[in-house]
Amino acid sequence: MSSMERYIRLEKLGEGTYATVYKGKNRNDGSIVALKEIHLDNEEGAPSTAIREISLMKELRHPNIVRLHDVIHTEKTLTLVFEYMDQDLKKYMDSLGTGGMIQPHMAKWFMYQLLKGIAFCHDNRVLHRDLKPQNLLINSKGELKLGDFGLARAFGIPVNTFSNEVVTLWYRAPDVLLGSRNYSTSIDIWSAGCIMAEMYSGKPLFPGKTNEDQLYKIFKLLGTPTDEIWPRVSELPEYKPNWPIYQGQVLSSKIPNMDWMGYDLLSKMLVYEPTRRISAKDALNHVYFHDFLQAQYGQPVASPQFLAAGMPTPMMTPAMMQGMPAMPVQGMPPVGVPVNLAGVQAVGPNGAVLTANNMGMPGMGGVGGVNGLGGMGGNYLS
Repeated sequence: MSSMERYIRLEKLGEGTYATVYKGKNRNDGSIVALKEIHLDNEEGAPSTAIREISLMKELRHPNIVRLHDVIHTEKTLTLVFEYMDQDLKKYMDSLGTGGMIQPHMAKWFMYQLLKGIAFCHDNRVLHRDLKPQNLLINSKGELKLGDFGLARAFGIPVNTFSNEVVTLWYRAPDVLLGSRNYSTSIDIWSAGCIMAEMYSGKPLFPGKTNEDQLYKIFKLLGTPTDEIWPRVSELPEYKPNWPIYQGQVLSSKIPNMDWMGYDLLSKMLVYEPTRRISAKDALNHVYFHDFLQAQYGQPVASPQFLAAGMPTPMMTPAMMQGMPAMPVQGMPPVGVPVNLAGVQAVGPNGAVLTANNMGMPGMGGVGGVNGLGGMGGNYLS
């Protein structure tokens, strides 16, 4: 039996410029897979995005990165055999009937998995460069995995000069929008911050129509950057000295249902100066994830181990945490209890004021089956 004959092609899941994705079945063991068929050009052969995706994904083995099982090359097609995922994050959000808003406890669980996948990529010197809800795949167990590595690149030290035509516009970092080619892991962190905000609000945080419109939408929320806020921003190729001056807004004006620890983490991801954006590894240790971390390491939630570098300790003191019960995890933590943090304030890296009202501390329900997950097919296309 040839390699291609091992798989039965079922229904079509999606179609793009270079590839068509089908649901498939392995004849040997009956497992369900996704078959990404890339149409080969007679003169040019396989697209560079496909070659890049294959080379990187063969090396990236992690629970939060979609698994590439096999690559089958024929005269007319190149077929990538992936593990099957039920749908992508965008389809999941659209299916909820809540205007796209995900319950806070589920948004936190997805965010934790997203950062796990990003941290693994960055530890292995890979930039994804195209993080967006459509490229995050979800299965019926509530597992989230990074997909579509067609724009991903390996990076080294010193930082290489890359193209600035990366990342879908709405999730593109301001340094890239301003023409910087010397970017690194921070561009994925900005995208992750935009995705986090979108999961809570149900709407894209910065839905720009053009490069300039995208910048203005960022400026209106975070304030117009200056050399004082972002050193040497005026030296970037697309910087304009006559931009409108916006003072910025509090994050809660755009994302009303996030707790203050979520605002603090988000403010550390949406930092103008790339070198000051929190890393994926530090983000995973942020107090926003205290319930996961306590269950994983068995340490008090106020332990310094769970406070990200640079986080002001008055924002989460042991006294504040004493009223919180331990949140054991079995798969994911159970729903927590409301915590009254009224009056707590802090200032984020871009000057946004973070406030804590009487907001709940959502935990997590079990993952034995997530309502609304299933049957739609993940997005494996660029």
